[in-house]
Amino acid sequence: MSTDTIEFIEANPWLRTSKGEPRGYIQPEKLTELWFHTGTTCNLRCPFCLEGSKPGDTRIQPLKLDDARPFIEEALEMGVEQFSFTGGEPFVVNDFIQILDLALTHRPCLVLTNATEPLFNRFSDVLPLLDKPHPVRFRVSIDYPDEKRHDAGRGAGNFRRALKTMKRLADHGFSVSLARQRDKDEDVEAADERFREVFDTYGIPRDINIVSFPDFLTPGSTGHSPEITESCMTTYHTEETRADFMCNYSKMVLKKNGRMRVYACTLVDDDEDYDLGGTLTDSMKARIMLKHHRCFSCFAYGASCSERKS
Repeated sequence: MSTDTIEFIEANPWLRTSKGEPRGYIQPEKLTELWFHTGTTCNLRCPFCLEGSKPGDTRIQPLKLDDARPFIEEALEMGVEQFSFTGGEPFVVNDFIQILDLALTHRPCLVLTNATEPLFNRFSDVLPLLDKPHPVRFRVSIDYPDEKRHDAGRGAGNFRRALKTMKRLADHGFSVSLARQRDKDEDVEAADERFREVFDTYGIPRDINIVSFPDFLTPGSTGHSPEITESCMTTYHTEETRADFMCNYSKMVLKKNGRMRVYACTLVDDDEDYDLGGTLTDSMKARIMLKHHRCFSCFAYGASCSERKS
C-alpha cells in the first residue's frame, strides 16, 4: 500500500473518527425491507421535522409510479419482505395510492403518515386496499399525549384529527401503530401508558405498537453525539444486536435533482456520503460507516424507523 493511500485512509472522515480511530460500521447482509421516500412536500410545517418537510418543499422530490416500479421489481428479485413509505406526507403525493396499490400486490407495507387532511380526504381511495393480497399498516405520528403540546408543533386541531383518523382506520380493519417523540430521561413505559389512556378515550385499541424517537434535529444539523468507533461496535454490541441496525437489512429510495438514488437508511438523506448509487444491488455492497450524528440514536437507544427486525 502506497504512502498516499495510507494518508488518504487516515485522513478520510468516512473511515476514521476525528481522533483517527477506525470508525464503526455495518456491513449489510440482506435486503428484507425497502423504504421509499415520497418527497419532502407536506401539508404541515413542523419546526422540528427531521426532514425539513413543509408545503411545497422539494429537497426530496415527489415520487411517481414510474420512479418506484423498477425498484419494487429489483427488490422482489432480491427477496424483500416488506415495502415501507415515509415523507413528507405520503398522501399529498398524486401517485401514492397507485404506488401503494402496486406494492401491496407483492408484499406487506408500512406507511408513515400524520393522518390529517391528506389521508382523510383520500380515504375512499384507501379502503379498497383492504382487498389487496397483502396488508398495509399505518403508523401515525402523534408527538405527545397532551393535545396542547402536540398542536404547538403540528398546528391547532391536528391532535384530534390524527386520533379520529387513526380510529377510523382501525374500525375499518387496518392495522395501526403510533410514532411519538421521546423526552430526555423519560420513563418510557409511563409515557406509553399516557398514550394508551388517550387511546381508551378515542376508542382505539390500547395494545397497538408504539415507537418512540429522540430528537433527530433538522436536516444538515451536526448534533453533538459521541463518535462511534469500531471498538464501540464490538464492546457494546453483539453480532445479534448489530444485525438489528436498519442499515443491515434495509435501504431507502428517493428522488433528488431528477435522479432516483438509494440511501443507507431513512435518517441520513441529508448527507451525500450515504448516497449508495442508483441500484439496490450496488447499494448492498457498500459498508455503512456510522458517521452521521443520528447513527448514535441507533447505537445507544436502538432507535429504528422500522418495525421489523433483521
